[in-house]
Amino acid sequence: MNARMLTTTEMMAPGRVLIKRKQLLQKVPLGERTILELERCGKFPKRFSITARSVAWDLGEVDAWIAQQQVAAVAQPAPGLKRP
Repeated sequence: MNARMLTTTEMMAPGRVLIKRKQLLQKVPLGERTILELERCGKFPKRFSITARSVAWDLGEVDAWIAQQQVAAVAQPAPGLKRP
C-alpha cells in the first residue's frame, strides 16, 4: 500500500497529532487487514509516510471516522430478543 506523503503545510498544522500502528489498533477494534482494505476503498483515513519505513495516521481523522461510524450505527436488538 502506498501511503500518502504529508505536505509541509499539513506537518505544521497546530494541534496535529499522529499515531502509529500500535496506538491505532488500541483505538480502533479492527484487524490490520480490515483497516488496510477500508483504506484501499477510501472508507478509512489514509496513513502518512513519516520515513521510508514508518507510517502514522492523523488522530483527528481517526476520531472523526469513529464519530461517523457511531452516527451511522443501527441499534441492534438485545441478544435473545426477537424482532417484532
